Amino acid sequence: MQPKKNIVHLPVYQPGKPIEEVKRELGLKEVIKLASNENPFGFSEKAKEAIVAELANTSLYPDGGSVALTALIAKEFGLETNQIIFGAGSDELILMIARAFLEPGDENIMASHTFPQYKHNAEIEGAVSIEVPLKAGTHDLDAMLSKVTNKTKIVWICNPNNPTGTMLTHEEIKSFLQRISPQVLVVLDEAYAEYNVSGHYPDGLQLLKEHTNIVLLRTFSKIYGLASLRIGYGMGPADVIRSINQVREPFNTSRFAQAAAYAAFQDQAFIDDCRDANAQGLAFLTAQFDRLGFTYYPAHGNFIMVDVKRPAGLVFDGLLRKGIIVRGGHQLGFPTSLRVTVGSQQQNERFIQVLEQVTAEVTVQA
Repeated sequence: MQPKKNIVHLPVYQPGKPIEEVKRELGLKEVIKLASNENPFGFSEKAKEAIVAELANTSLYPDGGSVALTALIAKEFGLETNQIIFGAGSDELILMIARAFLEPGDENIMASHTFPQYKHNAEIEGAVSIEVPLKAGTHDLDAMLSKVTNKTKIVWICNPNNPTGTMLTHEEIKSFLQRISPQVLVVLDEAYAEYNVSGHYPDGLQLLKEHTNIVLLRTFSKIYGLASLRIGYGMGPADVIRSINQVREPFNTSRFAQAAAYAAFQDQAFIDDCRDANAQGLAFLTAQFDRLGFTYYPAHGNFIMVDVKRPAGLVFDGLLRKGIIVRGGHQLGFPTSLRVTVGSQQQNERFIQVLEQVTAEVTVQA
């Protein structure tokens, strides 16, 4: 049986190595995972209580329209309920957007080094992906704009960008939206928005009020700590959201995910604590990288990309053998860099200790 011709070349997504697998393979008892940008502080106790309470309804289908959760988000952000859609993580929303708007031969534009699921899902639909090189690790919006043609359907902007962690400001995004055709859908993927402390992060909701061609993506997988439950949401113009809803699978988010997200969204104290701890962790890591003579991109999420001046694969393997899982830049197009999730203070300190040991054993790459 032959698969579709346009998917045979597609790579299978490779997530960060699971803790259990590393323990089993290397015979380790203690492993720290700093590879998948998960929340090291877990998730809200209120969300845990909501999950436990929902156990009694396990035999029932979930609310296919996520009505209660939609109403909560709409009220918080001043939107109409028909401007919001939920998915099994923002991953599924990316899939649904590609399915709803891309046809064979259409073009979509993205950065050369960004979240791979944009290109992956576009190519499943037979669309042509135009990849624009990053500029100092950041989206080059002028260059992306220059690539827009009458075949362009979607522009994807990951902000902060994964894997580099860099950020576009409100004014930069606003200027881009003012110059691009309103017929082109601009997807602002804001998976790490809640971590931002720069004071210059785009106000996507304000931009949504000013433009009819944008969709904002958010997730409960990162700062909310609900990664295993797979739930995220999109916000946009009602007609755009309706089109995405037309390709959504029924019951695509579980009762547990909806209940946990509803409770987690209201626990602002937990979010504030995680944001503060993350900022402190970034400050610690960057100070240590400075001490060690490593360069890094400005980080605006809960991860940082650091250039260790050595072959990333060798450093990755060295860290792994000592029980530290990171994301090797050799897998991401950055041959001497690592993408490291900000952990707890104890985890960060252990990572730096092991990194210093490993890099002392690996030759600097000229």
